[in-house]
Amino acid sequence: MYDYDNAPERDLIRRARRGDAKAFARLYSDIYRDLYRFALCMLRHPQEAEDAVSEAVIAAYENLSLLRKESSFKSWIFTILNNECRRALMKRSRERKITDDADTYPGAAAAGGAEPDYAQREDIRRALELLDEEERMIVAFSVFGGYRSEEIAEMLNKNASSVRSRKKRALEKMRVSLGSTV
Repeated sequence: MYDYDNAPERDLIRRARRGDAKAFARLYSDIYRDLYRFALCMLRHPQEAEDAVSEAVIAAYENLSLLRKESSFKSWIFTILNNECRRALMKRSRERKITDDADTYPGAAAAGGAEPDYAQREDIRRALELLDEEERMIVAFSVFGGYRSEEIAEMLNKNASSVRSRKKRALEKMRVSLGSTV
């Protein structure tokens, strides 16, 4: 019997590409939290974040044959999730324009704190809300995904130095908002 828990990531990816659902599930279990945190940072609503992660994981599983380099699995799935988050944000924006009613805005409840009411989390959430979409993506990829500027630049089709400067400005905005060192 194959030992999925102790298998190297490359072996799991190879097995998943051949249709081994258990191998893919093991890969997914290793990065679920980071995927969810990234989506929550982008969408600021727990249910939308869960939906985006689910859609991204389904798309990744169905398109695993398109993964070019096994060593890029994590950035590849984060890129898929980023696209799902963007779709959700665009859909939210369209719905908001159609209804033009803040009470029906899907993200309205998130500001009230569907998460546990910890003051520090709320402060960080408010600080993240000050950032524009691209700044949030860069901070999320960096903090939750653990990506370097060069990797983020590749995912966003940006220059690495631009990513570093955007990240620095975004973190400074957050520092000012939090009134402390981030």
